[in-house]
Amino acid sequence: MAITLPDVTSRFRCAHCGNLTRFDVVRTTRVSEFWHLAISGEPVIEESVVLEESVEQVQCRWCSATDRVEIVPRPEFGGPAQEAAGDGGP
Repeated sequence: MAITLPDVTSRFRCAHCGNLTRFDVVRTTRVSEFWHLAISGEPVIEESVVLEESVEQVQCRWCSATDRVEIVPRPEFGGPAQEAAGDGGP
């Protein structure tokens, strides 16, 4: 099963502990970038295009679950408004 990332209408939620805000995401990304180099040689990336992206794992930072992380609607789209255990975590 492919792991997807939330979009503008959704976010992650851990179905095990209720966490809505803290997740470790492991992903591989292949990009094409336009680098503008200063005379000193310091680069500034002015353009970046994602060519491929693969999400390998999403892990809840609170309870370490990897198999219970789901995507739910953001509050303005009918999803949960509060974290289950408050701002500080479990």
